[in-house]
Amino acid sequence: MLAHMFKDKGVWGNKQDHRGAFLIDRSPEYFEPILNYLRHGQLIVNDGINLLGVLEEARFFGIDSLIEHLEVAIKNSQPPEDHSPISRKEFVRFLLATPTKSELRCQGLNFSGADLSRLDLRYINFKMANLSRCNLAHANLCCANLERADLSGSVLDCANLQGVKMLCSNAEGASLRLCNFEDPSGLKANLEGANLKGVDMEGSQMTGINLRVATLKNAKLKNCNLRGATLAGTDLEVSLPSLKF
Repeated sequence: MLAHMFKDKGVWGNKQDHRGAFLIDRSPEYFEPILNYLRHGQLIVNDGINLLGVLEEARFFGIDSLIEHLEVAIKNSQPPEDHSPISRKEFVRFLLATPTKSELRCQGLNFSGADLSRLDLRYINFKMANLSRCNLAHANLCCANLERADLSGSVLDCANLQGVKMLCSNAEGASLRLCNFEDPSGLKANLEGANLKGVDMEGSQMTGINLRVATLKNAKLKNCNLRGATLAGTDLEVSLPSLKF
């Protein structure tokens, strides 16, 4: 590496003083671990020195063996990814810090088992989020995006679901009793392709809802208002018959 440095002066821009000493114009903080590695073959980096900076220097000088050591060291120094569910307290903090006119993006986040009851969740993007076993009772989910979200085993009793987007969502075994899907402005809730197996939707207002190719096998639809609903290809096997069309 050093021979290559001193050979091509034009490429490296090397300078010599009147005594013939070469000037190495590199950061001493990051160059020192490299120089020591060339001396004894051990990678020693003092506390407070960014390994990424040393890695870039190693790449600059083309020291492949050191690059491998540094990449492993950087990988081992990274904290493990936190996949723990977001709590109600954490989420409320996000809500309060977000301007009312800004869209809160929660796509793909993990809320499993969280208590989100009675919260204002209008227009929030929950696409592909994990909301399994969540308490969403009395929550306002008007125009929320729950496309491909996991709502299995969740409680959404008395929730406002006007204009909600639940395309291909999984709500198997969830409770949606006395929910309101009907928007007076004519905006229809879209549950196309949703998995609603075993869902309890008793007494829900579902006028104009889109349930095209949704699965409601063994769902409880007693006293539901499905007037004007789109049911093409919907699986209503063994659902209770007390419906209003």
